[in-house]
Amino acid sequence: CSSLAIGTTTGYRLFSLSSVEQLDQVHESNEIPDVYIVERLFSSSLVVVVSHAKPQQMNVYHFKKGTEICNYSYSSNILSIRLNRQRLVVCLEESIYIHNIKDMKLLKTILDTPPNTTGLCALSINHANSYLAYPGSATSGEIALYDGNTLKTACAIPAHDGPLAALAFNSTGSKLASASEKGTVIRVFSIPGGQKLYEFRRGMKRYVNISSLVFSMDSQFLCASSNTETVHIFKLEHLTDSRPEEPPSWSGYMGKMFQAATNYLPAQVSGMMSQDRAFATVRLNISGQRNICALSTIQKLPRLLVTTSDGHLYIYNLDPQDGGECVLIKNHSLLGSGKMEENKENDLQPPVPQSYAATVARQSTVPSTSTMPGYSEDGGALRGEVIPEHEFATGPVCLDDENEFPPVSI
Repeated sequence: CSSLAIGTTTGYRLFSLSSVEQLDQVHESNEIPDVYIVERLFSSSLVVVVSHAKPQQMNVYHFKKGTEICNYSYSSNILSIRLNRQRLVVCLEESIYIHNIKDMKLLKTILDTPPNTTGLCALSINHANSYLAYPGSATSGEIALYDGNTLKTACAIPAHDGPLAALAFNSTGSKLASASEKGTVIRVFSIPGGQKLYEFRRGMKRYVNISSLVFSMDSQFLCASSNTETVHIFKLEHLTDSRPEEPPSWSGYMGKMFQAATNYLPAQVSGMMSQDRAFATVRLNISGQRNICALSTIQKLPRLLVTTSDGHLYIYNLDPQDGGECVLIKNHSLLGSGKMEENKENDLQPPVPQSYAATVARQSTVPSTSTMPGYSEDGGALRGEVIPEHEFATGPVCLDDENEFPPVSI
């Protein structure tokens, strides 16, 4: 969540998300028009691009050198691409291809997958835990879990009754969140076991299309956005045996009473009572547009980022202690030339919203950079960021090595 990639009619752009006030453009390419997929390997120079001009071809570039590493063509249109430091995954409607990112060799082809018209799949960003999740059925909400390292099927998770609409791993690959096309319930499962850990209800009355599902880097929060104007952020309470029991409280007592009562209630009713409401929300000033969300730490404070299909990036403050309504603090235009244009809504925002001041005042409660790390070109050293231990593990890719991605003839 430290960089942003967008595809446009003229090519693609890469931005750095290290500041709230300023959006730094890292790279712009106009060599390939009508880019509808652009995936960057964290903050490295490796970028994968797919264009409407050649929707069956994947182009892999080292954008700093301006060189093409390789390109692959497939039997049908590429619907999505996912990558970590170990694997590059290409998802077609009825098949999935897994490449070794070191040399781009094809390691495995998963054929005859259930029809997946949206290219829904998720890959753990932790290369030591390279799990891949994709729909295991076109009619039910079954999740197929595949181990991208051993190249073997891990398990099938019966997640929802209806077809899947969204999947997302947490940063370590130990949890997987899912939502169905109905969009009312979001569930979180343990990986690789597939046990249900959490269940959140984002709405009861109307069906919605979940367009984005994402964990914060420390796995404390889960964000869900849809085609409605509301973005929901849920808090994942830590349920560990080593944690001392919390002191008795009225809410805790009532919670136990409700839990006991569910034993005597019909399953449908008891399920409703066990749902958690959103910890924090955002009301967008748009509705019906596709959007992508991210939970990130920028300038040492937790932020919610919302990018909309009309080319805007909205940055909100997230109060990690009290939640509630998130405050919009910046709106960037991603399609402006030169300096980023800003909408007039910025002028309507108070210079220092009260909840923002309260958030800053409680810096001791804000997750530190050690628990919500960021990725950067220099390995985080210059900005004082802490990289997770697994990033230093012996892996196939050294991001700081400019010779890491030599041209490969395919």
